Amino acid sequence: MTNVNRTQFQAFPYHLVDPSPWPLLTSFAVFIMAVGAVMYFHGFANGGSLLSLGFLLTASGMILWFRDVVAEGTYLGSHTKEVQTGLTIGVALFIVSEIFAFLSIFWAFFHSSLAPAIEIGASWPPFGIEALDPFAIPLLNTILLLSSGAFITYGHHALIQGNRSGAILGTLLTIIFAILFTGLQYFEYLEAGFTIADSVYGSVFFCSTGLHGAHVIVGTLFILVGFIRMINYHLTDSHHQGFEAAILYWHFVDVVWLFLFIAVYYWSGN
Repeated sequence: MTNVNRTQFQAFPYHLVDPSPWPLLTSFAVFIMAVGAVMYFHGFANGGSLLSLGFLLTASGMILWFRDVVAEGTYLGSHTKEVQTGLTIGVALFIVSEIFAFLSIFWAFFHSSLAPAIEIGASWPPFGIEALDPFAIPLLNTILLLSSGAFITYGHHALIQGNRSGAILGTLLTIIFAILFTGLQYFEYLEAGFTIADSVYGSVFFCSTGLHGAHVIVGTLFILVGFIRMINYHLTDSHHQGFEAAILYWHFVDVVWLFLFIAVYYWSGN
């Protein structure tokens, strides 16, 4: 009796997760990455090496962990409707936590910009700092990001309607536009006339746009995984929970960028 799969006798629709080492590995890896980042920023020896090690361990733990989740949902049939509902709620709560992370940065931005202190020249941007032109790269990036949101929505609806080619095309264009966005953001950083150490303006600019850029990279990888699974026939018109989570995350990234463009680029530059 003990060797028989317990799901054959399971009287409830919920998934009892098997013991896994990946959450513990990932927690230690994130800790190592955080310590390495602090050491690197403060110029300690081997800080960069520890940061790289922590990043590689974190990425490995996430890949192995998500591999098991994909296997549970795709091959083992563990993701019932109730389980999918729970996963959706989990993703929604995760995005809420991300909203508050950006809220703290916007709070710092408006606290400093609405009433500039005398230490920064009582002006915004501070005296000596030239804001970036909002109608150059930022406007182009806005078009790219909003277009990517439209394409991923098209791909989602195409998948629901059984249009495999349309789903693949919409998702692929989203990934391409996301990569272009990241490349242009990097180019903008190289051409900026100020750094993160240049007054509170430089700090809030690079913290806000940099945090958003990190979310774009994560969202791109999120969608890329969905794209690969789509190519491999993992997703169906009624079972694509991971892909929907990636789309929800991507729309969050789009909305945050609109606030960044209006406040950090347009309002600060005029």
